[in-house]
Amino acid sequence: MVWTGTWVSDRLGIELAGDDELRGLLGLALRRNPKRAHLLVSGVLGKHVPQLPSVVHGHGVTLGRRVRALLGPEEAARAVVLGYAETATALGHAVADGLETAPYLHSTRRPVASVPSAGGFEESHSHATSHLLLPEDPAFFDRGGEAGRGPLVLVDDEFSTGNTVLNTLRDLHARHPRDHYVIVALVDMRAAGDAGRLAAFAEETGARVDVVAHARGTVRLPGDVLARGLRLVEEQDGRTADPLVPCAPAVAPVRLELGWPAGLPDGGRHGFTPDHRARLREALPAMAARIVDGLGGPEQAGRVLVLGFEELMYAPLVLARALEEAGLDVRFSTTTRSPVLAVDDPGYAIRTRLAFPAHDDPADGPGERYAYNVADGGFDTVLAVVDSAADTPALHAPGGLLAQLATAAPRVALAVVPAHTPVPRTPDRQEPPVLPAPLRGPDFSSYEPDDVGWLLQDLSAVRLEAPVEEREEAVQRGGAHYAESLPVEYQPTEEYQELYRDALAGSAARIARAVGTVTELVLAERSPRPVLVSLARAGTPVGVLMRRWARHRHGTELPHYAVSIVRGRGIDANALRWLAAHHDPADVVFVDGWTGKGAITRELADALAGFPGFDPEIAVLADPGSCVRTYGTREDFLIPSACLNSTVSGLISRTVLRDDLVGPHDYHGAKFYRELSGSDVSRDFVAAVEDRFDEVADAVDQQVKEAASADRAPTWEGWAAVERISEEQGIHDVNLVKPGVGETTRVLLRRVPWKILARRGAGADLAHIRLLAEQRGVPVEERDDLPYTCVGLIHPRYTRGATGADGKAVGSA
Repeated sequence: MVWTGTWVSDRLGIELAGDDELRGLLGLALRRNPKRAHLLVSGVLGKHVPQLPSVVHGHGVTLGRRVRALLGPEEAARAVVLGYAETATALGHAVADGLETAPYLHSTRRPVASVPSAGGFEESHSHATSHLLLPEDPAFFDRGGEAGRGPLVLVDDEFSTGNTVLNTLRDLHARHPRDHYVIVALVDMRAAGDAGRLAAFAEETGARVDVVAHARGTVRLPGDVLARGLRLVEEQDGRTADPLVPCAPAVAPVRLELGWPAGLPDGGRHGFTPDHRARLREALPAMAARIVDGLGGPEQAGRVLVLGFEELMYAPLVLARALEEAGLDVRFSTTTRSPVLAVDDPGYAIRTRLAFPAHDDPADGPGERYAYNVADGGFDTVLAVVDSAADTPALHAPGGLLAQLATAAPRVALAVVPAHTPVPRTPDRQEPPVLPAPLRGPDFSSYEPDDVGWLLQDLSAVRLEAPVEEREEAVQRGGAHYAESLPVEYQPTEEYQELYRDALAGSAARIARAVGTVTELVLAERSPRPVLVSLARAGTPVGVLMRRWARHRHGTELPHYAVSIVRGRGIDANALRWLAAHHDPADVVFVDGWTGKGAITRELADALAGFPGFDPEIAVLADPGSCVRTYGTREDFLIPSACLNSTVSGLISRTVLRDDLVGPHDYHGAKFYRELSGSDVSRDFVAAVEDRFDEVADAVDQQVKEAASADRAPTWEGWAAVERISEEQGIHDVNLVKPGVGETTRVLLRRVPWKILARRGAGADLAHIRLLAEQRGVPVEERDDLPYTCVGLIHPRYTRGATGADGKAVGSA
């Protein structure tokens, strides 16, 4: 076979000398870089050249085992491993895998404001020079126990001049001095003078410095190689042009859900411990199975390239390794910042180049990024694996990475790993405990497990229900908050259930149209990859339906979680912390069923003031109060999920916040009413609406088009109407006025109602309201001046004497 350094060697006179295996490990290419002409291109690193994942990972593990043998078991147990971004991030991980017991950190070019730097250094020959060290644990470099700091193992793909390593050693030795360093590389290509500088550092500091490499040699360079190399690059650029032009893929990429373990970092950017390593190994087979299923099995997947993303190399690598073990024909490589000349010649290491804009909003500004040797690689499927910080509109745009990959392979898939947002620890403050993963059905809720993850704690075993009258009296007298207990779940009569079924049959298409509209607006205006976070529990059926619409219409699996927000107490801060640790807050879209007067809209905005990055604007199915910009409709119509309580919301209670049950590091609570499963219609409700998606698709497209050019600014007219009604009725408390069909239903089901105001001629939308009012003896007043279909009024001067023995209202005095 032709050596992949022949083309450069023949033209520039560059030679490799050393161990026999050097040419099997390295090829040559030309950089587009005024600082250095040539690039040593590794065939086993998994960066520029697609390679078997077992080969890539195996080379690093072998180096790690050699380091372990060098150190011995006791010293290996005290060691820490540091890798270099971006090229050696996965190699460093694999070396740590070989050491088995060592925590791992890699340098990064992505700053995080909340994490103080533990050091930094310059890579003088690189196109992007500054490296940051941002461990989540400030004591990362001090590991070692009573014997003092253990050995530091530094890992890079190649050890050439030694400048980068020396810069690192000097910076870290000044901050965290130790007596043993081990330098690890695939190839040690230092000249004699460079080796002498490392020896001088060891003599100066008194530290031992060892070097472990697969192969050793040198690069012989003519004196004028830089100038000749730059001219050669310029000549080649004049002869060839990139055949790729900005275009959108003909078929949208298949988005695959990995099921990435909650709380597990995406890599070593902020530290990766042996416990993290064990959790990842345990989860890999299931994640690989999800990928294989998502690709339609090995035969449909064909020859697969798993393409990582810049510093995110290790997670895609081990996923590719798991796919290889599952029997797929798979290769692995990664996108890169490095600008390199591509020449289609078998004697040149970089045959093809895909260029695309950066898509992770880099701190050093926009720029071009590259994927090498992907085009004409014979791949049937390319699976791009990025972190959530890089899943941006630029990734999906015409000319973006996904569009370019679509020109290189018949099929493109995308998997997103949650970007880890560290919670920094300081010496005087303990790290908050790790929050539990979301609860999912069937253990908690009757929804499908993928439909929603509940960021709640299960209080099913706690007795929390109290009679409606007792709760109302306690709340209005100021002795309790409504979220400290639960009302007894209303058990609908057969007549009421029949009304619900009729309402669902009559409104399913209207709901489907609103679901489609609000989902399309979110995708177009908020994020191409939104993380739906419904406000439990009224928002949760809507979140489930929005997720189903995105899957049905676009083949997109959107994450969906449910969190608690409590009027007067705010949103669950621990749930927000979990979300920020697993997703980009900018992608989070809060979802609710409807707006009334806008109290929760305002509550959310106030609550998020202390959580930068989250957008407080809610997306709702119906916005009769004109409180938000993102909505499916502003009609005040009957949403059948408002007619029932838990039996249409996954059998989950409303949320509970009580000091003796919810600690400072706990999620808010809720109950799972398993005993009501015989009455559960949660899945039936979702299915009935989903069945109408195709029917309303054209209407949704038209509504979205109209909405895009409409003035959707909130007017808050609902709030003004509530204030007027409160004064007209002598209530003088807007919290006791509940506007809209959904809120009025809640009044009749959960509170002590005083009267119902109904818009004259409202018709079928109020059939269930009239029945509930009749059952509870609540008067219904017809009005011509209501901006809502109806308004429910809670008894303003409530005592238990305001209802009779049968629970019916008896008066307002």
